[in-house]
Amino acid sequence: MEKAFVYGMSVGGNNFTDRIEETKRIKLDFENGVNVILISPRRMGKTSLIKKVISEIDDPMLKIVYMDIYDCRSEYDFYNRFAETIMKSTGNHLEQVMENIKRFLVRISPKISFSPEPNSEFSVSLGITPKDYSPEEILNLPERIAKEQGVRLVVCIDEFQQIGEFTDSLTIQKRLRGVWQHHQNVSYCFFGSKKHLMENIFQNRRMPFYQFGEMLHLKCIPTEYWVPFICSRFEKYGKKITEEYAGRICQVVKNYSSYVQQLAWNVMAETEKEVSEECFEEGLRALLEQNSSLFIQQTEGLTTYQLNFIRLLCKDIHSGFTTQAVSEIYPLGSKSNIDRIKKSLVDKEIIAIEKDGIFLADSVFELWFKREMM
Repeated sequence: MEKAFVYGMSVGGNNFTDRIEETKRIKLDFENGVNVILISPRRMGKTSLIKKVISEIDDPMLKIVYMDIYDCRSEYDFYNRFAETIMKSTGNHLEQVMENIKRFLVRISPKISFSPEPNSEFSVSLGITPKDYSPEEILNLPERIAKEQGVRLVVCIDEFQQIGEFTDSLTIQKRLRGVWQHHQNVSYCFFGSKKHLMENIFQNRRMPFYQFGEMLHLKCIPTEYWVPFICSRFEKYGKKITEEYAGRICQVVKNYSSYVQQLAWNVMAETEKEVSEECFEEGLRALLEQNSSLFIQQTEGLTTYQLNFIRLLCKDIHSGFTTQAVSEIYPLGSKSNIDRIKKSLVDKEIIAIEKDGIFLADSVFELWFKREMM
């Protein structure tokens, strides 16, 4: 059954809206072997966008490999996920996957497991260790396979910022870039949910992946595209929402894609026939309640100075934190302490440093904080 609104997972089909230009550009990059780095705040729909592009690739000589490395905690965790996904994605059925493993990873004995569900996919576990294969051998797998099969590959890696969390990460990044930059038949697409870590990996001149590919910054979908989408979804399910209320749904969460869909669903759930002010407010209250446990967890360990810094941002003060006028509103301590506050809150993904100042990274967190902590 099709859902009215989708949030908390990748979005596809009729629940995907706009991103026409971004889809066109990334598809063109994929087709022409251009490496892509996609950066944006959380809840903007990066994964949904990449999966949308993948669904539109119709060239049989271009194969897309998609992997999520969120739960990889070490270098060889990553190499195993990388090799397993490459093997599965370049084989059309189990027999071909096994044949690829025998040909390209002859020194290991794979484990194949099946879900009890009928027609379910199989999973491959390779258990590669440093004794079996060197990192370079694993990282060259897609190039070797692409050459032998006479195809081009695009390897898409979600949550790529996990690479930056590995022990001796800088050495690992140098190793990855050192191999991948020489691939002629494979291009790469990297994206992830931690904006500041992704920016450090790809925008820091001292880092190995600096200028590795085309950098795309994903922005919010404009309200003008959201409003007809929201109105049409309400209409499909026999309910009515005015353009004004649809616009307010976007405005209150600052057009963050996942939150727009979540709030729209909450408002629909409160509506019998037509959206009223009560329906809207109840939907918003539910949104804050649904996220409150996470926000409480984020703020529990914060110092008074850190909380004061957030309060200043909630009062639309986004710069000039060392001035006396600002310190009289909410004390922050010395300049060095303010620098420590910024770093800590960035690391916790509570704030984001932009060209025109410092802002809270989560629009709904800001709403919740204003109601609960001011």
